[in-house]
Amino acid sequence: MDMKRPVRKAVIPVAGNGTRFLPATKAMPKEMLTIVDRPVVQYAVDEAMQAGIENIIFVTSRNKTAIEDYFDSAPELVATLTRSGKTVQVTQLEKMLPVAGTVSYTRQQVPLGLGHAVWCARELVGNEPFALLLPDMVSYGPQGCMAGLMDLYEEVGGNVFAVEECAPEETSSYGIVGVGHSVSHGFEVTEMVEKPKPAEAPSNYYLNGRYILQPEIFELLARQERGAGNEIQLTDSMHKLAQVQPFHAHPYQGRTFDCGSKRGFIEANVAFAMLRQDMGAEIYASIKELMMSHEMRVKAA
Repeated sequence: MDMKRPVRKAVIPVAGNGTRFLPATKAMPKEMLTIVDRPVVQYAVDEAMQAGIENIIFVTSRNKTAIEDYFDSAPELVATLTRSGKTVQVTQLEKMLPVAGTVSYTRQQVPLGLGHAVWCARELVGNEPFALLLPDMVSYGPQGCMAGLMDLYEEVGGNVFAVEECAPEETSSYGIVGVGHSVSHGFEVTEMVEKPKPAEAPSNYYLNGRYILQPEIFELLARQERGAGNEIQLTDSMHKLAQVQPFHAHPYQGRTFDCGSKRGFIEANVAFAMLRQDMGAEIYASIKELMMSHEMRVKAA
């Protein structure tokens, strides 16, 4: 089988309950929490589209209809904005609206892990390679993370994923990969180790939530074998697939924020706000003032 077939579809799992953000996520999906003025999930969709992806497949669950509504037209809102002369906002809404027929939804009825969520998309993906973007992981840099991953895929084919470097003492918090021979946009992966102790880690490169996988992964996920947390783990099937297909990694030259954590979410809001031309300078000045006030309080305590 051709291991360099075009990647046209992207799977974005959005079925999680967002328990780390309760009570906010009691009434809204965690993926709809905003980084400045765009929901977290919008960043993943934009990244995929900028990389040339043609179809987005959302794996949803109960109480996630707000995501479907967000990526749908809102004629009443557009009419109200038009009557008010708010043409800038109308243009923004029109630009983020997907082309009809390019977005699909399927449900994960039971929360059985990332591997199970990916498996739920099998019929919509079909027998072709696909991108996988974890929406909690939001990144920025000189090039989109998925675009860089596409460059690597076009070079080597097979299965590829993006990695970043963590502090050596933090390897026990991540999935870490072994580094093999170099290629133009990355390196061969020799092993994948889940949360190794720093002394046992093969490197300090960790998976940052962006993948391109061959469809044979679905055959392995179909076995429904349980792993850590009694869930169907994607990494378990990736390990098995790596025995018969090549895996390569693309070191992302940017920064990724884990917006599934409160710390990462706040950091992302600050970082993206400071990148904005319409508010960056003001936000920087406000944060600088807050830091000075905080330091003064600490010294006075």
